[in-house]
Amino acid sequence: MAGLIAWCGFVGGWLLFAGPVYQAALELQEYDEAQEAMSAAARSVPRPKHPSPLWWLIPPVGYVLQRRAAGQYRQAVTAALSAEDREIMVEFSNKATGWLMVAAGALLIAVKETWELHEHYEWSAAAFWVLVVIMPVLAASFTVLRIRTARETLGT
Repeated sequence: MAGLIAWCGFVGGWLLFAGPVYQAALELQEYDEAQEAMSAAARSVPRPKHPSPLWWLIPPVGYVLQRRAAGQYRQAVTAALSAEDREIMVEFSNKATGWLMVAAGALLIAVKETWELHEHYEWSAAAFWVLVVIMPVLAASFTVLRIRTARETLGT
């Protein structure tokens, strides 16, 4: 019975991870229009001059200068968007962040349940790590296949 419970936890944990990944992909597909507007705005704004690579000899300074240049570019692109497109972009960002947090939490639960299964059967640490690598790949593959199948069915 303990083995069945360990397997239930393992499968349940990975389903908890696969579900938000799939749902996020479905919901975030709706923002293709926003991505087009963002791409057009990004093309219309000149790229900032990157700081000299010599600043990376002092990594904290190089990092700060690089982040500052990227921030200025991001602000310029955002300013080039219409108010409606900015609102859509913020909504997209919030949804993506929410799904990322749900998927990250589910991933941690799935890893814990995988460890429990590993301990129950006294598998090697290598078996644990193989499962921790393979299971997210399977979850992502499921999402890609479902979306591809839906697009083929709808002819889009």
